[in-house]
Amino acid sequence: MTEVGGAAEAAAPCVVDALVIGGGPAGLSAALNLGRARASVVVIDAGRPRNAATLKSHGFLTRDGIPPLELRKLARAELAAYPNVRILDRTTVSALLPHAGDDGTRFIAAIQGRAPGTPPAIAARSVIVATGLRETLPAIPSLRAYYGMTLFSCAACDAWELQDRPLALIGETPDLAARARLIARWTDSLTVFTNAADVVTTVEEAELAASGITVERRAIDDLEGDRGDVSAVRLVDGARVGIEGGFVRPQWHAAADFVATLDPERDDDGHLVVDRSGRTSVSGLYAAGDAAAPGPQQLIVAAGQGARAAAVLIHDSVGVRTSH
Repeated sequence: MTEVGGAAEAAAPCVVDALVIGGGPAGLSAALNLGRARASVVVIDAGRPRNAATLKSHGFLTRDGIPPLELRKLARAELAAYPNVRILDRTTVSALLPHAGDDGTRFIAAIQGRAPGTPPAIAARSVIVATGLRETLPAIPSLRAYYGMTLFSCAACDAWELQDRPLALIGETPDLAARARLIARWTDSLTVFTNAADVVTTVEEAELAASGITVERRAIDDLEGDRGDVSAVRLVDGARVGIEGGFVRPQWHAAADFVATLDPERDDDGHLVVDRSGRTSVSGLYAAGDAAAPGPQQLIVAAGQGARAAAVLIHDSVGVRTSH
């Protein structure tokens, strides 16, 4: 296997068996399993996790309630035991290009980074994309002051802590009614705020009303509260709706523009389309976590997908085809 340290660092480009793009749970889990399979691995980590505002993450077996940053710290400490795995911090891939190297490399990644010793490019035999999503929140002035503390985006992750409270669901996307029906599992007092967007039909509103869910169509002026504890949604006409927490539906975009030259198959929202084993339509290119076609946005799910993609990559590299 190819070394990732020493003389290889001075070469241009650095050559590895597997390049993992993304340092979240999917990417770090993939790197751990690749490292244990004696592959040489470089992990590219921009250091801007989407859950940076979240104080506690939930649903991760043996780590329920752990801060996401602490989970990343523990994972990195485990990876430090594998000399064949290297993490490049504060680093991004500006372009991922096809390559036909005599050493079996199929991709070259152009690297941008501030960390000392960052190579200008990395040639890899296989690549796992685990860059997750970029999110755009509704344009409400103080929303960020409550996001990750009493307002969240994932019901499966955070609804338990908000159960039986008066809650809000704020969003401007057509799936708002479906999300409201899900969140109603945890509360009998839910108000859906469309922020003046025409995204809930009259039929959906009637169905929600029959379940005790209120739809508020007026535009939102701002949120009220103190030190991260949201207490009310203030509408443009001055009306206030009291709440004790809630959920926001961001607009999500796959953070994988660097694969454009490879032209892998994507869905309508830009996610990489993968088979059940994490393979994309481009041979040697895999995806795991939220960068792949959408599913539950939970850390444990992303970590599992990273582990699966790593196992499939290793099998593919030795010619053992598996669907896992």
